[in-house]
Parts: sequence; structure tokens; C-alpha cells
Amino acid sequence: MSKRKNQADHEDSDSDSEDTPTFIDVDFDFFGLNATIDYHAIKRLLDQLFGVDAEGLSTHALTDLVLSQPDIGTTIKTDGEESSPYAFLSVLNVGVHNDNVSIKSLVEYVLAKSKGDGAFHESLSTILRDPQCQVGLVLCERLINMPVPVIPPMYRMLVDELKDAVEENEPFNFTHLIFISRVYKLTAEEEEAMTIAQQHPGKASKRQKSQNTNGETNDRSPDGVYPFHPEDEEIRKFASHHLIFPYSNAQPRNAESFGLDTAGRLMLVPAAQLTELAGVLGDVFQPPGNV
Repeated sequence: MSKRKNQADHEDSDSDSEDTPTFIDVDFDFFGLNATIDYHAIKRLLDQLFGVDAEGLSTHALTDLVLSQPDIGTTIKTDGEESSPYAFLSVLNVGVHNDNVSIKSLVEYVLAKSKGDGAFHESLSTILRDPQCQVGLVLCERLINMPVPVIPPMYRMLVDELKDAVEENEPFNFTHLIFISRVYKLTAEEEEAMTIAQQHPGKASKRQKSQNTNGETNDRSPDGVYPFHPEDEEIRKFASHHLIFPYSNAQPRNAESFGLDTAGRLMLVPAAQLTELAGVLGDVFQPPGNV
């Protein structure tokens, strides 16, 4: 059964007119996770989330784990419940599932990556050892060009789902939340090309357009690092620790390298701030016409 429906304007990047993008209305339905239907799509989204490091993180087992708790988390679909999801959000209790091969791999992974920031690594190591701490792993991914205003409703629903689960004495009374996401990096030359493309949108390449049709602003990053998920910049404001890290299996890059230079992102957020965070996301990323 659909949780709710949301309508958003979505740019048609394959419009016949390069200078005048067209927009279509798309109805997005929100559903609970469905193990019978959603496995392959969720697995692909998790592989996308972890990039070139996905193969070593047992994403098949992680997918099964996500789908094992249908009352926690949301998928977004456009063609009914029987269709494949375009996006999902869920959270897993790291302590409860610490014997699962995927959680073991991910805990080792985030601890290794957090060594890039000594204070982050110390905090993360401490809370993962402390039996009084309940750590949730937040997993959120979507297809490219999905409009960011569809994300805040999923977080609002997650807040309600976690509250209901805690009232039922289920293990979702978190003290900390780990967010894993991804970013891309642009050289000075690539940023200059992006700026020109923004000034002359009709001449932008499809790749340049794809970087600016998912709700992202045109503000230039001082360090050349940009989020794939614009909402990450708001989540980061609630984080006690934040880190951009290189992928373990990233290939060396040079002037001839093709595609984006991607990296991972870790954020540690006090769980008590999730409700406020969901509200901020709703305020910042409102659907067109609601601002």
C-alpha cells in the first residue's frame, strides 16, 4: 500500500530543444520496503552508493538486511507497488546486526576511513564499543536526476516509524546515526567549464546538465568538492564529525581520465537531532511552487 503521493516537476533532459528544457509532472508514490519486489533495485542502489568499493562490502547481504525490516524505511516508485524503486531510505541497528557479514564489513570500512580524522576515529571507535550507545546506519540512495524535494518526506516518515518502533520496544532507540554518502571533485578547469555551462545552459553537455538538475545550487565549492545529494550539506550542519574519504579501489587519475572523480562521505549525527533535521530538510528543499 502506498504511504503517500508527492508530485514534482522533473526536467526532461532529452528535450528536442537544447535551449529550452521541458518539464513534466511526475507522481512519486512512497511505499514500504518489499522483499519480493525490491531486491534487485535496492542492490543496484547500494552498489551505486558505495561506488568502486561496493564489491568488498557484501551489498547482497546488506540488501537482504534492509529488506528484512519492512516497517522501517521507504521506497519511491512511479508505476505502482509492483514496479522498481527509484530511491530508498532505511536505517539499520549496527549493534543488533553486528554478526551480519555486511555490517561487519561496513564497520571495519568506516573505522578505517575515519582514521583520516583522528577525533572522528576516536569518537566512532568509542561509541561502537560502548554497549550504552545504539548506533544506526542510515542508508539513502536514488537514481540520478531524482528531484531532491522527494527526500524530506522520507525522513519525516522515518522519524515517525522510529518513534512507533521504540514504543513497541523494538531496537531503534538510537543515540547516534552514521550517514554514508558520496561526493565528486572538480579541478579548477572543470569548475571553469561548469561555470560557463551555467551561464550558457543551452550549450551545456548532458553530463554538466545532470550535475545541476537534481536540486543542487550553482554555488561554487571552495575546495572543489560537490555532493551528489544536495541534502547532505544540511545533514553536515547537524554532524558532530564529518569526513570526505578516498575510495579504496579508486583508480589513479590523470588529464585523460574519463568521468567524475568520486569519493565517499561519512557523517556522525546525534540521533536526538533527527526530528529537527527532517524539519530543516523540508524547509530547505520544498517542491516548486511551495516556496
